[in-house]
Amino acid sequence: MIKKLLRGVLTIIGGIIGYGVFLLCGFLYGLSGTTLESKFTETQLTVTGLCFAIIFGIIFFRATPSLGKHSIKVAKGIESDLQGVSNNDIASGTFGLIVGLIIAFLVSQIYATIQFFYMGTILTIITYFILGYLGVIIATKRFKDVTSAWLARSKTGQPFKSKNKQADATPKILDTSVIIDGRISDIMKTGFIEGNIVIPEFVLLELQHIADSSDGLKRNRGRRGLDILNKIQEDYGIEIYNTASEKSLDEIPEVDVKLLKLAQIMNGKVVTNDFNLNKVAGIKGVKVLNINELANTLKPVVLPGEDMKLFLVKEGKENNQAVAYLDDGTMIVVEEGRRYIGQTITVTVTSVLQTSAGRMIFAKPKR
Repeated sequence: MIKKLLRGVLTIIGGIIGYGVFLLCGFLYGLSGTTLESKFTETQLTVTGLCFAIIFGIIFFRATPSLGKHSIKVAKGIESDLQGVSNNDIASGTFGLIVGLIIAFLVSQIYATIQFFYMGTILTIITYFILGYLGVIIATKRFKDVTSAWLARSKTGQPFKSKNKQADATPKILDTSVIIDGRISDIMKTGFIEGNIVIPEFVLLELQHIADSSDGLKRNRGRRGLDILNKIQEDYGIEIYNTASEKSLDEIPEVDVKLLKLAQIMNGKVVTNDFNLNKVAGIKGVKVLNINELANTLKPVVLPGEDMKLFLVKEGKENNQAVAYLDDGTMIVVEEGRRYIGQTITVTVTSVLQTSAGRMIFAKPKR
């Protein structure tokens, strides 16, 4: 019923446009010095105008299905683009558009004196378009800085000189593994992570399923993750992202793939300690903050040739190897150290192997 009504409305609009084209042709013909009324009778002009209206009405009637399909595609594209825009940007952009149109209205009054062949109308349209566009761009780009500066002045009475990095930072999307790990809370306490902390609903649901698991270990991990979330919520605040309206996410069954897709939609970064997710994100071009990589980077630097004292704990995988550990958990493989297992000896570092999954140090007993 709605499609038929829409088709009828567009047909009427097509007829009106067709009659308008007829009038335009008459106006253009009149510029030559003669008028259509002098060439044709009133009946002929009326029939011609009706023919224009009928022809354009038929064109719009036939083109309605194609226009409808293209309109739906355009609407979906606009909806997809708007989902990646924050409410603050929409509000500031709307405000900037209104201000730009008001300024364009004031400027267009100057063109009222121009009488040369609709030049004033053309300049008015261009002015509205340019100033409206500039209003949106300036408002969305500078609104956060302006409001931050105004708030800082109102509270302290001093000019605001620094930028609001928290507002400008990209959103950070936490995955299940990094929440259960728990180190994210301590990292946030140091202030190294900026921007909004986002928890997708499907991650929260996965945590709930883990917490309700019949397996005791999984249940404890899930409850630990929920406790970490509560702590982050109380100390810093988090945004629970509602993905119900995201049809592109509903069609994806895997949580990790959903997470990467959401990061692309929000133009955000995924915070994880999952090695495989890190690799897949690199293929898809999604930026990742890997907690394990951060921890490995912050470990003390050990160079080949250095001496250190170690307590050898157990045998290594290869023949005549022994294994020791540093205080931060880094494993050290000691060649020819099997006979010293259970003892504290001085070793010399021979090589260091650094990977995104961790760091391996190789050494030999000092002679």
